[in-house]
Amino acid sequence: MAEVEGRVWKMARAIAPLRREELPGALWSAGLIFCALCSFYILRPIRDEMGVAGGTDKLAWLFTATFLVMLAAVPLYSWVVARFGRRTIVPLVYRFCALVLLGFVAAFALLDGVAQVWTARAFFVWAAVYNLLVVSVFWELMADLWRREQGERLFGLVAAGGSAGALLGPLLTAALAPKLGASALVLLAALFLEGAIVCARGLMRSFRTGSEEHVQEAMSMDAKPIGGGALAAFALIARSPRLRGISLWVVLLTTTATFAYFEQARIVKAAIADPNERTVLFARADFAVNALSVALQGLAVGRIIPRLGVGWTLALLPIVSLVGFAILAASPVVAVLIGFQIVRRAADFSLAKPAREVLFTQAGREAKYKAKHLIDTALYRGGDVAAGWMYSGLGALGVAGPGLCGVAALLCLPWAVLSRMLGRTGANEQGDEDRSKEAGHSPANT
Repeated sequence: MAEVEGRVWKMARAIAPLRREELPGALWSAGLIFCALCSFYILRPIRDEMGVAGGTDKLAWLFTATFLVMLAAVPLYSWVVARFGRRTIVPLVYRFCALVLLGFVAAFALLDGVAQVWTARAFFVWAAVYNLLVVSVFWELMADLWRREQGERLFGLVAAGGSAGALLGPLLTAALAPKLGASALVLLAALFLEGAIVCARGLMRSFRTGSEEHVQEAMSMDAKPIGGGALAAFALIARSPRLRGISLWVVLLTTTATFAYFEQARIVKAAIADPNERTVLFARADFAVNALSVALQGLAVGRIIPRLGVGWTLALLPIVSLVGFAILAASPVVAVLIGFQIVRRAADFSLAKPAREVLFTQAGREAKYKAKHLIDTALYRGGDVAAGWMYSGLGALGVAGPGLCGVAALLCLPWAVLSRMLGRTGANEQGDEDRSKEAGHSPANT
C-alpha cells in the first residue's frame, strides 16, 4: 500500500508542485470532476447531433430557451445554497440532474413522431444547462476549499482529472452509440454522477485532518449554510469591479465560442449528410480536445500559471482564437474547422478555465456560490443567446462565413486586453474579498 501511495505521490508531484498534505484533497477533486465531465461528454455528441438534425436555423431559439431556463434557475439555486452547507450542495444538485436524465431515458423509449422531435429539442436545452450546472457547482466548491496560491499550483492537476473524464466520455459514446442507442448512454451518464457524489464525500473527509480544533472547524464549515438572499448574486456583481470584469470576460468567451459552434454546424451539415457519421466526428473531435488538454495539464499547467501569471494565461485563449478565426475565414472547410475547434477548446479547458477559477478563490463565500453561479450559468448562456442572434442577424444581412469569422476575430482583441487587466486584480480589492478565509480551506492550514 505504501509503495502504491509513493508512486501516486511521484506522479502527482511530476504534474503539479503540490505538498504531501494536499495530495488526498487534490486527488478527490480530480476524481469528482472526472466523473462529472465523463457524464457530460457521454451526452455531448448526442446533443450536438440533435442540434444539427433539428436545423441550424433553430439553434438560436434553442440557445434562447437555454438562457431562460438558466436565468430562472439562478434564484432557486441561490435559495438552496443559502440554506444548505457545501457538504449537501453537490449531492443535492447532482442527484437532481441524474433524475432529469432518467426522465429523458423514459421519454426516448416511450415517445415517437412529433413528440420525439420536441423531446430532442428539450434534451439539447437540458444538456446545455446540465453541462454548466455540474461544472459550476464543482468549481464553486474548489474556490471555497482552496486558497489562491494553492489554486495556481493545483488547479491544473484538478482540471486534468476533468479532461481525463472528458476523454473517456466521447470514447464510450463513439463505441456504444451504434450498439446501444441514446437511451442507454443517457443512463450511463446518470451513473457517473453517482461516482461524482462518492468523490465529493471523500473530498470533504480529506479536509478534516490535522488538529482536533481544525477538524471541528472544517466539519462546521461543511455544514454551515452560505446564507444571504435569493437575488444576492446580482448585487454582488454590481458592487465588485473584479466580478464585473470576469462577467465581461465570460461574455466575450461565449460570443466567440458560439460563432465557432454555429460555423461548425453549418460547415459539417453541408459536408456530411449521415447523422451517425456526424455523431462519430463530434465524438472524435471531443476525444482529440481532451487528449490535448490532458497533455497540457499533465505536463505544464501547474507550472504555467505561477510563471506566466493569471493574466497572460487567460490571454492565451483570445490570442489562439484570433489566429484560428483568421485561418477559418480564409479556408472554411471541415478539416480546418475541426483543427481550430480542437486547439481553441483545449486552450480553454486546460489553460483559461483553471486560470479563471483562481480569480474566484479571493472572493467571499456568498460570491463564490452565488455570483459565480450566475456568471457561469445564466450569464454564460446569455452570451450564447446574444451571439446566436447576432450571428443569425448578420447572416440575414448577407454576411457570409468569412465575414462572420472576421467579426469574431475582432472581438478577440478587447478580450485579450481584458485578460491582462484581470490578472492584475489582486487581493487588495474590496467588496467581494473574504479576508478571514474561513476555516477549512486546506489541510495545509493546520
